[in-house]
Amino acid sequence: MMRLRRFFASMVGRLFVILLLGMSVAAIGATMLASAKRQQEFERQNLNRIADRLQGFVNMLDGDPELRDRLLTVGGPAVRSLPEGARLGREDSAMMGVLDDRQGPVAHATVHFTSFRSCLPKAQELLPPPPPPQQRRRPPHERDPTFIPPKCRAVQVPLSDGKVLSLALESPAIAHNGILAVDPLFLTLLVLAIGALAYVVARMASAPLQRLASAAAELGDDLQRAPLPVTGPLEVRRAAEAFNAMQKRLQRTLGERTQMLAAITHDLQTPVTRLRLRLENVSDEALRERLVGDLGAMQALIREGLELARSAESAEPRAALDLDSLLESIVEDAVEAGADARFDQASGAVLMLRPLAMHRLFSNLVDNAISYGGTAQVRVEQGGEGVLVRVRDSGPGLAEDELETVFDPFVRLETSRSRATGGAGLGLTIARALAEKDGATLHLRNHPQGGLEAIVHWPAPPRPPANRAS
Repeated sequence: MMRLRRFFASMVGRLFVILLLGMSVAAIGATMLASAKRQQEFERQNLNRIADRLQGFVNMLDGDPELRDRLLTVGGPAVRSLPEGARLGREDSAMMGVLDDRQGPVAHATVHFTSFRSCLPKAQELLPPPPPPQQRRRPPHERDPTFIPPKCRAVQVPLSDGKVLSLALESPAIAHNGILAVDPLFLTLLVLAIGALAYVVARMASAPLQRLASAAAELGDDLQRAPLPVTGPLEVRRAAEAFNAMQKRLQRTLGERTQMLAAITHDLQTPVTRLRLRLENVSDEALRERLVGDLGAMQALIREGLELARSAESAEPRAALDLDSLLESIVEDAVEAGADARFDQASGAVLMLRPLAMHRLFSNLVDNAISYGGTAQVRVEQGGEGVLVRVRDSGPGLAEDELETVFDPFVRLETSRSRATGGAGLGLTIARALAEKDGATLHLRNHPQGGLEAIVHWPAPPRPPANRAS
């Protein structure tokens, strides 16, 4: 039910419903109109046949007055004398219109509908035998529903000698199918065909929007992605061209920012080096150490700012990366440096990632855990929810309202984190940028058993292709 609701909430679902309803109404309406047109044509041809019989019979009566009485007694094909006292109903304008176009006395005839009993033969031998007594009175629900009485028309025709004939004109009843009487099988096949066509058209119409949405999502993760193909209708091509132009402008802006930071960093190296040399000549040792520390903090701030800018612009290609091997090597490096770190759980996960960026990401998280929490416990989990990498320390943790604040640039929380490291407050900002660029999310939480835990999560890990081009 949820999937069906999501389908109808999407562009494909809405276009499908609009096309299905519109095309179904149009097709069924056209079918009904065609059926009504055929019914009208059939009735018109039936009226012409009845008029032919009437005209032939009247011409014989008008041409031979001596045989008129005998012919009226015998009657013609579905034509006989109108009984006296027959009640006339409304005029049959359709029949009169057909007769007006003919030659002879019938052109001046008037036609009225009358009871079908007026057309019944008078001779008793021509009547059907009476039904048996047990069948004379049948309940209404047992009566034959298919019986339709014939139509009977009373026709007054002035002959050439001035006499007016009153004739009863019988015609078989026509069973009207009705406007909604459509073959169920035909209607079912029609709706199914329209539904399939509407779904295909909806998918084709929404495909450019889906490609554009996917490209926009990829652009947020990788600014150096390939440009969007400029294909399809004019509007789609214009949207693709505008998207590609926006991507180029973003690349140019970010590149200019990175180049500017790199130039500033390079230009600052010379004066910073001269300042460091001059500080060595300060005689007051305590003052000299404070000044050298401030100068080192300034250098670290410049380096981390440049690293943050480069993390968003990096064009490092993705490759099949074994997470277990990467994390084991990072933990081993930390242990060799004398830190308390261990790799608790492997998963065998292999993802398409940027190796250098991932090494920088997890090295940052492990270093933070060791520096601020004393220990680092690393584990990898893989399951239906994706792949999760957990880096936990044994420190005091953070306040709940600080778990997101620490990701803001230049934020350092003195209440729970030491300033002795000289960090500039950009480490977690850089780590989150690196994670998001490879399709992951990074967040912090206070572990139920104590300490702070950093979690990197890939919701839908893409498997590496079997044959990857080098």
